[in-house]
Amino acid sequence: MKVLGIETSCDETAAAVVEDGRRLLSNIVASQIDLHARYGGVVPEIASRKHLELMAPVVETALSTAGCRAEKIDAIAVTIGPGLAGSLLVGVNFAKALAYAWEKPLVAVNHLEGHIYANWLLEGPEPVLPCLNLIVSGGHSDVVVMTEHGSFQRLGQTVDDAAGEAFDKVARLLGLGFPGGPEIEKAATGVQQQTLRLPRARLSGAYDFSFSGLKTKVQRIVRGEEGDPPPREELAAAFQEAVVDALVTKAVRAAEDHDVAEVLLSGGVAANLALREALAARCSLPVRVPAISLCTDNAAMIGACAYYRIEALGDTAPLEVDVQPGLRIG
Repeated sequence: MKVLGIETSCDETAAAVVEDGRRLLSNIVASQIDLHARYGGVVPEIASRKHLELMAPVVETALSTAGCRAEKIDAIAVTIGPGLAGSLLVGVNFAKALAYAWEKPLVAVNHLEGHIYANWLLEGPEPVLPCLNLIVSGGHSDVVVMTEHGSFQRLGQTVDDAAGEAFDKVARLLGLGFPGGPEIEKAATGVQQQTLRLPRARLSGAYDFSFSGLKTKVQRIVRGEEGDPPPREELAAAFQEAVVDALVTKAVRAAEDHDVAEVLLSGGVAANLALREALAARCSLPVRVPAISLCTDNAAMIGACAYYRIEALGDTAPLEVDVQPGLRIG
C-alpha cells in the first residue's frame, strides 16, 4: 500500500510517499526557517501564504521522486491538527482536492500521533507495543502510552511552555539565532565543565512539565539581577541540562510505572543529542529515536501513521473533514 502524506501544520511544507507504513519512497520538506528567522519565530500569516506557493510543487516532487503517478497511490493522508489554522487549511484542502480528483480514500492524521510513527520508519523490527512515547516539540511536551494502533493515553504534558518553545525564548534572551534548539545545543557543546545548575519545577502531576519558571530564571541571570551573568555558553549548557533532565526524569518514571516494552522519543526536540543520549543512558528499556530528518515536521510520519490506521482500524475520513488546530492526543 502506497500512501501520499501531506503535512503543513506549521512552517514546513511537506509531502512524502510511504509504502506499507515502513518503506520511505520519498520525503520532501520545504522549510521556511530562513523566512521566519528575522522575526525570531513563526509568523502564521506568512507561513500559510508560503504553503500556498509551495504545496503543489512539493507534492509533484514527492510523487516524481517516488516514481509514482496518481493511479499508484492507494490513499492520501493529511495532518488536520494540532497546528496553525491557516497552515493546516492549505494542506487539508489540497489533500481533499486530490482525494476527490483521484478517487482515493482520505485519512485525517493527528500531528502528534504522526510524530510517534516516525519511529516506524527505522530499519529493523517495528516498535513493540505497548510503548511509552515522549513527544517533544516547539508546541508540545507530552508523555503518552500507546497500547495499540489508534489507542493512546496521555499521562503528562507541559503546564506552560513546551520544551521547544522554551529553547526558542531562551535563545533570544542569549542573543542566539532561530530556531533556538540547535543554537543552544551548539553553544552548549563548547562547555567542558559545567558548574552552573538551574532549578527544576516541582509539580503535582507526576509526569507533567513546566519550563516557564526556568526561562524566567535565565532572564533574571541575563539581566544581572542575580550578580554578574556567566558566559552565555555556560548558561546555554545549564539551561539545556535542566530541560533534558526534566524530560528524561519524567519519561523514565512513567516507563517504570507502566507495563511498557519500549520507550520512543519523537518531535523536533528529539534531534537534540544531549536528550537522545541521556534518555538512552538512564532508561532500562529499549529506546528508539528517529533519524534526525524525521524528528522535525515531515510528511513521511503522516503517511506511516495513516497506513496503520487503515490496516488496524479501517480508518478513512469523509471529504468534508475540517482542520482542528487545538487537537490533542490521548
